[in-house]
Amino acid sequence: MTNATEGMAQAVVERLFQATNDHDVEGIVACFAPDYHCEMPLHPGRSFTGSDQVRRNWIRILGGVPNLTATVTSTATDGDSIWVEQEHAGTRRDGQPHLMRGVIRFHVADGLIDATRFYLEPVIEGGGGLDAVIAAEVAGERAP
Repeated sequence: MTNATEGMAQAVVERLFQATNDHDVEGIVACFAPDYHCEMPLHPGRSFTGSDQVRRNWIRILGGVPNLTATVTSTATDGDSIWVEQEHAGTRRDGQPHLMRGVIRFHVADGLIDATRFYLEPVIEGGGGLDAVIAAEVAGERAP
């Protein structure tokens, strides 16, 4: 893959995070292809296609967390794909903290994000140590 292709992937993700931190819904949507596909391997029923759904999602997210900030922790680029480790933080309208962390793999074509694999999840504080979680998972129980 060429450095130009990798640079294009990096540039569109930078635009996306700037628009997110500016709370610019139309700027966010402008980063996505109209037929964009979001795959959520951990929650397959949440996968979707279309930038219209991106708009609906972000209107609701920014409405619910009016001081949301998105931070890039690290990135890894491979041609037209870029993996972004990130954190979204803020305070919900009900006063509760909002904190999500994870990785999203963005695929970029023609300067737009046309697909993602989405692994961004809410942070759960407490809830037992790793031994308890593993024991619950292998026993088919809900993790604490």
